[in-house]
Amino acid sequence: MKWATTRFEVDLSQPRIMGIVNVTPDSFSDGGDCADARSALRRCETLLEEGAELLDIGGESTRPGSPPLPLQEELARIMPVLRGALQLGIPVSVDTYKPQVMQAVLDAGVDIINDVRALREPGASAVIARHGSCGVCLMHMHREPRTMQQAPMQGDAVPQVREFLEQRAAALLQQGVQRSRIVLDPGIGFGKTVAQNFALLARQEALLAMGFPLLVGWSRKSSLGAALQGSAATPPPPRQRLVAGVAAALMAVERGASVVRVHDVKATADALAVWRQVRTQQLAQPEVGTS
Repeated sequence: MKWATTRFEVDLSQPRIMGIVNVTPDSFSDGGDCADARSALRRCETLLEEGAELLDIGGESTRPGSPPLPLQEELARIMPVLRGALQLGIPVSVDTYKPQVMQAVLDAGVDIINDVRALREPGASAVIARHGSCGVCLMHMHREPRTMQQAPMQGDAVPQVREFLEQRAAALLQQGVQRSRIVLDPGIGFGKTVAQNFALLARQEALLAMGFPLLVGWSRKSSLGAALQGSAATPPPPRQRLVAGVAAALMAVERGASVVRVHDVKATADALAVWRQVRTQQLAQPEVGTS
């Protein structure tokens, strides 16, 4: 299976690591780390050295409670970074829901649009359909960032997420977008309870049954903090969830995810190197009863 994007066909026969580059002052775990284009580009280069195979650049925080960012400010944050990132020789994704931003970054040569709203903003799907070759990731989000954790989803999240993503993918297919361009993301942490997030991981095969590759982002999420909290008064902060995040990424891959979106690329790459060795031996093992 391959993910068709603007400049690359991404081979998904092996799981791929997407490194996160937040050009924001207020992202939940690394806001301010890449406050300018120079530091953001250094992070891109570092992630590439650590084993990232795709980069995801975002200019607007989607942490719970975050307000919308004006269009021109988002463009001012990400466009200077893209000029350098597009020279690094790997697929570059932009995390945005605004159709005007989508058009601007695609005109600049970006490979993938990663949309937390799954192209529900008026005009967004038309931008993708007109482009003709870019990759797109459609994510499930309940409500919107400012309110999503005030009133999370109710009931069993798995069939609800699956139905939503099936509908969004079908709408894009009807506009002539090739199936090979589409990847789906269950939206871990976006308007879901801790139990619902872990149910999406435990029952990930139900999402794979839709027939699209899955991109999954567990890195540093609050559900990991809740799992680690135990009897402590507060959960560990995001940067202390590295091992838990790598474990969740590895379990997502073991359950069939094609792309894992992470902050901690080196640790994830190390874990996947071990997973690949085990997988190689599993595939080489002769079936019982054969010589």
